[in-house]
Amino acid sequence: MSDLLKPKLPLNKPGWIDDFKAFIMRGNVVDLAVGVVIGAAFTGIVGSLVKDIITPVIGLATGGVDFSNLFIILKGAPATTLAAAQKAGDVTINYGVFLNAVFNFLIVAFAIFWMVRLISKLYKTPAPAPAAPPPPTPTESLLGEIRDLLKSK
Repeated sequence: MSDLLKPKLPLNKPGWIDDFKAFIMRGNVVDLAVGVVIGAAFTGIVGSLVKDIITPVIGLATGGVDFSNLFIILKGAPATTLAAAQKAGDVTINYGVFLNAVFNFLIVAFAIFWMVRLISKLYKTPAPAPAAPPPPTPTESLLGEIRDLLKSK
């Protein structure tokens, strides 16, 4: 190798690079990545469940209220739908969209709770047998003998 290609100053690799490699190569990081991908797909399913099934039923029970169109106009002209208000450039508080997000969260949390509960029951390890009490120490044995001698007198 030519002397022209060698660096004048030695380049030291930062210590955190080895730590990062060790972190990435652990198995639980891969498990986490798989969980994130599955969680994203699961969130899409739950989003459809809330939007297409649960919200219409709740809307029907509350007299046909469409939660996604519940909003308050802070600045701008009155509008009948949220899309119309946003198109007009109105400043709005979209509490109906927030309610839908809360429904999504609660349903995802509920589904994950039951999934974790089921998995924990499937992989439940039997409780270990209680350990036998340790034998008495020599001091305890000696004291027991003294007690027995005093009782017999």
